[in-house]
Amino acid sequence: MGKDFYKILGIDKKASDDEIKKAYRKLALKYHPDKNKSPQAEERFKEIAEAYEVLSDKKKRDIFDKYGEDGLKGGMPGPDGNSQPGAYSYQFHGDPRATFAQFFGSSDPFGVFFGNGEPMFGTGLPGGNPEVFMNMGGEDVFGGGGFGGNPMAGAFRSQSFNAQAPSRKRQQPQDPPIEHDLYVTLEEVDKGCTKKMKISRMAISNTGPHKEEKVLSITVKPGWKAGTKITFPHEGDHAPNKIPADIIFIIRDKPHSQFKREGSDLRYTAQVSLKQALCGAPVSVPTLQGERIPVNSASEIIKPTSTRRISGRGLPFPKEPSRRGDLIVAFDIKFPDTLPPSLRNQLAELLPN
Repeated sequence: MGKDFYKILGIDKKASDDEIKKAYRKLALKYHPDKNKSPQAEERFKEIAEAYEVLSDKKKRDIFDKYGEDGLKGGMPGPDGNSQPGAYSYQFHGDPRATFAQFFGSSDPFGVFFGNGEPMFGTGLPGGNPEVFMNMGGEDVFGGGGFGGNPMAGAFRSQSFNAQAPSRKRQQPQDPPIEHDLYVTLEEVDKGCTKKMKISRMAISNTGPHKEEKVLSITVKPGWKAGTKITFPHEGDHAPNKIPADIIFIIRDKPHSQFKREGSDLRYTAQVSLKQALCGAPVSVPTLQGERIPVNSASEIIKPTSTRRISGRGLPFPKEPSRRGDLIVAFDIKFPDTLPPSLRNQLAELLPN
């Protein structure tokens, strides 16, 4: 039976968006592992984040309401009752702290409420000119370099706070931040990369307002997690008596054909036959770096819950790129659709009860 995301958040199926946010806020603060040291807090914190990610997104919520968790994983039934090929598929990114950071504007559950109360970049909805980005698919890689020789000039990463006391004098209003998802492949996260994004914005000069283009260069460091934010302060539209909006890029993982990311670990699912599962056979496991590693299971039976862990073959740790997570190998056992009666009788005699 799949997860009941409404039950996880403790809300009714008719809950409004505000009620979903309110429930997530309350539970995320209650079960944040930095505050709650109970053994089940980490898993509960992850469940709460996954429930919020699904129910706060209209498309995911509609699919979940109709088909449950299986529908989100590509299990929407077709006219014949079987799963549709190419159906919508969603998997939780596995990083509840990224969900928390995006919701609160900080990965620190206490700084938001007990600091100076003014995060350096907003947590509201994207605003400003919706067409400020040009060719913005997360694909615009022009190569290295950047403005002034510094690819991250003018940008700061992740959730930072203003260490100075807020000014008492009246400040100019600032447009809401403009957020844009920046999709990166696991290979790019593995080695790091530079993305160059072209923006179009309004500027003011002696001749009056006019549109201009600018290229922002983003250096993605090895191991950065989904939800990491890179902020370019005051790069939005310029207007009289207003502070230009900040432009925020949010790192997102592109789905991979072979691997699923779990923090700094990678998960690979190997296809094995029932014969291989029972009798053992070497399995060739690919790595993100292009090598293949043999995994021999001749000495034991592979069960549906069996896993193997290959140390140091995952992604770099963001704060310690010299260290890596693991490559976790799971197994998908392919059972035959039918068995001849003679073979069925032989198996009945040979296999233990």
